[in-house]
Amino acid sequence: MEDMILISVDDHIVEPPDCFTSHIAAKYKDQAPKVITLENGQERWVLEGKLRATVGSSAVAGRSREERHLEPANFSHIRKGCYDADARVDDQNANGVLASTNFSTFAGFAGEQFLRGEDMDLMHACVQAYNDWHLEDWAGSHPGRFIPVTFAPLWDADLAVKEIRRTAKKGTKAFCFPENSCNFGLPSVHSDYWDPVFKECCDHDLVVCIHIGTGGGFRYPSLDSPAAVGITTMNITLADVTADLLYSPLMKKFPNLKFALSEGYMGWMPFFKERCDFVQEFHGFWTGIDFGDMKPSEVIRKHFLLCFTEDPIGVKARHDIGIEMITWECDYPHADSTWPVSPERLWKTLEGLPKDEVDLMTHKNAMRYFNFDPFKHIKPQDATVGALRALATHVDVTPKSDVGGFKPSRDLKGVVTYRDMMELAKAMDLGQLSRGKEAAPEGAARG
Repeated sequence: MEDMILISVDDHIVEPPDCFTSHIAAKYKDQAPKVITLENGQERWVLEGKLRATVGSSAVAGRSREERHLEPANFSHIRKGCYDADARVDDQNANGVLASTNFSTFAGFAGEQFLRGEDMDLMHACVQAYNDWHLEDWAGSHPGRFIPVTFAPLWDADLAVKEIRRTAKKGTKAFCFPENSCNFGLPSVHSDYWDPVFKECCDHDLVVCIHIGTGGGFRYPSLDSPAAVGITTMNITLADVTADLLYSPLMKKFPNLKFALSEGYMGWMPFFKERCDFVQEFHGFWTGIDFGDMKPSEVIRKHFLLCFTEDPIGVKARHDIGIEMITWECDYPHADSTWPVSPERLWKTLEGLPKDEVDLMTHKNAMRYFNFDPFKHIKPQDATVGALRALATHVDVTPKSDVGGFKPSRDLKGVVTYRDMMELAKAMDLGQLSRGKEAAPEGAARG
């Protein structure tokens, strides 16, 4: 276990208050997203004069399990590693993790926040400001420790192409695309609208990350359904996305196109591949889908990357899935994350497997797929779980309760339903923007 090298292909950032103001074009400085403190003490983002997402929602790493739900709202309620790159590296070291991709929080994993804007010139400036902050202040501050992932102004394909090209030149390794573009009033992946965008990704060897939760809203059967329904099924919703991409013209048009099913797990993939092959054999004659001399399962294996936090069934089926498709993720700082004991929990699944297979799943597949070489900056012997943890003896990883004075605001006993979740979200929207003031919590802003 101590000798493993871990690269996580899915972690998250809570943007610090100066994320946008430090990089946005001067003409938009006063309109950039800002963090304010409401009269009730809650910190919220503001954009276009409207209250937006809470600051720390679901950023619960380091909390006791009993407090792991959606209520943390202030920077003081979350670990500094959520929003500060130096502290994040400390937390990665404490968990024995060499490097990670980090998806946005306020902006949405694929920048969905800005797809809903009104002033699209301002939204474009916000996209560029976030990307520059991510590439320069976050990933750029610790070479070899972060795999940069950015997004683009998808409401305009020409602007999106320019932004992908611009960020590729600055070092991004991946571009995040929503699960279902149609839910944002954009064309589907079956149209030629996206051809220039995906061609640009291929030209720069960028991975297209499809992250769960970017489809424009959570799916649930009814408001009476327990919240556990969505939590249980959210990862395998990417099966729908995979099917839509598989049967689109994209793979034929762009033979080198690479997708990563971010936070999608993999235990469902063996059945999915078998089903795709069955459908093609029994229905291909009338559905009009033509994969040439390849089976659908072979196309999947060529174009898609999977990841897992804990998926023992998927690991057992690694050769049926395609071991070259498999990567590991930590999901820091979300409630699914195994931080700070990821190596111990992962080792329960991987112990006894051949070292070459462990290396593929823990770091080599991620390095190859994302065209990322941390060993340009860090020697392999200094990148192991044991070596990194030796650098983090000062990091307190003890589970905390009542962090920053935060306590759950209501009784969560009994079955929590989606109606309860909606009421909680409504309660969190109380407070008047006119009574707020800008927040600058200690340590939240770099520099």
